[in-house]
Amino acid sequence: QVQLVESGGGLVQPGGSLRLSCAASGIIFSINDMDWYRQAPGKERELVATIRSNGNTAYADSVKGRFTISRDNTKNTTYLQMNSLKPEDTAVYYCYARLAQYWGQGTQVTVSS
Repeated sequence: QVQLVESGGGLVQPGGSLRLSCAASGIIFSINDMDWYRQAPGKERELVATIRSNGNTAYADSVKGRFTISRDNTKNTTYLQMNSLKPEDTAVYYCYARLAQYWGQGTQVTVSS
């Protein structure tokens, strides 16, 4: 059974940091490109960051320089380190395994003072 389980979300003040995790099971994690998406209320889901199976990364312009995506194939986990958070980063964050075409359940990130 495929599972992608996100964790690490929460409430943080502007300028703060959070690290999201996405633990995968039931897939061959190492060959999957992994994405982090987010969806704010009333907005479409948007791609935030990608890490390919070879370790190459890409970011949306809105998070470049503030967010870092990484992966640990020994733990079947991908991470999203989010620094210098802004209120506009508030959203539900989802991980996605491209080859498996499978979504996690999402984790809420709220940036507010």
